[in-house]
Amino acid sequence: MRKKLLFIINPKSGTMQAAKLMADILQAFSDAGYLTSVLMTQKSGDARQFAIENHEDVDTIVVSGGDGTLNEVIDGLMRVGGKCTVGYIPSGSTNDFAASMGLPKGVIAATERVIEGSPRTIDVGDFNGRTFTYIASFGAFTSTSYSVPQNIKNILGHTAYILHGAKDLMSIKPIHAKFIADEGTPNEQICEGDYLFGAVCNSTSVAGILKLDRFDVDMNDGLMEVLLVKTPKSIVAFNEIIIHMMDGTLETDEIEFFSAKNVRVEVDEGTPWTLDGEYEPGAAICDIKTVRSAVNLIV
Repeated sequence: MRKKLLFIINPKSGTMQAAKLMADILQAFSDAGYLTSVLMTQKSGDARQFAIENHEDVDTIVVSGGDGTLNEVIDGLMRVGGKCTVGYIPSGSTNDFAASMGLPKGVIAATERVIEGSPRTIDVGDFNGRTFTYIASFGAFTSTSYSVPQNIKNILGHTAYILHGAKDLMSIKPIHAKFIADEGTPNEQICEGDYLFGAVCNSTSVAGILKLDRFDVDMNDGLMEVLLVKTPKSIVAFNEIIIHMMDGTLETDEIEFFSAKNVRVEVDEGTPWTLDGEYEPGAAICDIKTVRSAVNLIV
């Protein structure tokens, strides 16, 4: 008996390669013994609703789109306690999460990985009740993924993020925030200050710009990585931040980096956040929790 697979695709994601190669993707699923249904997103929230409505009827949900589309599917499954296996064919402009998981960049290669790979449990984050797969952030780079027009991202791809992120660094106003990590435990840590950028993440890549691959980032250890970039007090300090972010060393007094299970962030209520590249208005108090081994992802 054929296993049932739901293929959720954002046809306008990235350079639309997945949509162009859909016949090849579906043939590969059929050859592998899957009975495949296809649902195409038309607007924000569609992928989440598709996962909520169909998770009980299939063995596997395969997502093709950017990290935001994957986020919606996982958020939908988390809301209803869905346990089906998830496959990911990254076809967005940057695909930070796919890079962290070592997934192939090509659509066909990623399809083959879904078919031949094995499920692996990964942690996800909970941001005031909303799931994020790999990052919750504010400040510089935060608006890049949702404010760069889709047609520009399609043309320039990763370059669009670099250019827009650099503009962010030049114009961002400091954001005062207090981070309380693992409160009430022996590992409690408190950081407070004016920051250019703050993130709680489970990834080795942030906006395609910041690289954490030199660190031992385990995506299923029950911990998130906290990355805070302080507001520089001089042009020399600013240059050091740029250098150490780009080379991934983070070896400067202006950057704080540590791991935590749970983090409470006290910040101005009007501060916008991004969750996996999607806009999140945030709140004066943001409770961020690690949900361990929450999702079975084919890698």
